[in-house]
Amino acid sequence: MHDEIYTDGIDEIMVGGSIVRVDLFSLSPTERDANNTPRKVFRQRIIFPIEAFANSVEVMQNALQGLVDAGVVKRNAPRAQSEPLRASTTLDSNDSNHPQNPRKLNGSTNFP
Repeated sequence: MHDEIYTDGIDEIMVGGSIVRVDLFSLSPTERDANNTPRKVFRQRIIFPIEAFANSVEVMQNALQGLVDAGVVKRNAPRAQSEPLRASTTLDSNDSNHPQNPRKLNGSTNFP
């Protein structure tokens, strides 16, 4: 039997050299934040060589397009971005004031 992992989503994607790390989370059934919403809890990390990550993204984009074509999922209009997103160039710096790491601590590079 193969292990299966449930996830509520991807919390963060980190790129370091030729390796991509994808952190998965689930929502806690017992822990809440200050707004009384379920807290994200780290569950698993997937580590890809960069080429395998790129191939996986393509597979997911094709699956998403199939869901859109079937009417199961509706796509939102893309949000306008005031500045381009920057991927973190180091995995060791968690300093939010570091010029190469402008995102907030424990935030995702995927969202402004």
